[in-house]
Amino acid sequence: MRPGQARLLETYLPDIAITLPDDGARLDPFSWFPDGTRDVWLEIGFGAGEHLVCQAAQNPEVGFLGAEPYLNGVARLLATTADTRPANIRIYPDDVRPLLDRMADATLGRAFVLFPDPWPKARHHKRRIINPLMLDTLARLLRYGAELRIATDDQDYLVWILRHMQAHPNFEWLAARAADWRVRPTDWPDTRYEDKNRSGGPGPTFLRYRRIPR
Repeated sequence: MRPGQARLLETYLPDIAITLPDDGARLDPFSWFPDGTRDVWLEIGFGAGEHLVCQAAQNPEVGFLGAEPYLNGVARLLATTADTRPANIRIYPDDVRPLLDRMADATLGRAFVLFPDPWPKARHHKRRIINPLMLDTLARLLRYGAELRIATDDQDYLVWILRHMQAHPNFEWLAARAADWRVRPTDWPDTRYEDKNRSGGPGPTFLRYRRIPR
């Protein structure tokens, strides 16, 4: 981490970091953003923040909540936004699960889980972020009609994701044709991770699901 990025963790991050109070109450994520925010979207594991920052710029009326446990990634996002300091970005610099547990029901309009760690060894599959408990949590937080976007470039993890999403009663896959998962949607910006790992194989898969009633 560069010295300038480390300074941003001390001087800029406190201004946009989400701190969970100790009272255990459920929290309204709209309260973390300026008045007039029309929706709140969540990105779980934003990496270096390219996707989150681009989405926030394209949708200034939406509050963007990003969770990332690795401080190097948080620092890169801060370095990208230090000059402009957009008002519609808030960061939870830790494991996302305590944050999700505290958020009020049906308060998210969209969630992103993009290129999560595939934990390829079978003994580590229990660490995969796409699992029944996480999907139950996201179903609680997403409003009816809200969208969950997932991307992966790992074929084994893709099969895992499809199996778990198909089994969950609260999500409907929006794909109608092969291009719907093979071709990046026009409002889905590229990321450094994706560019670095593109190797001429099957390539990334882009999955879009709608939150539906049980």
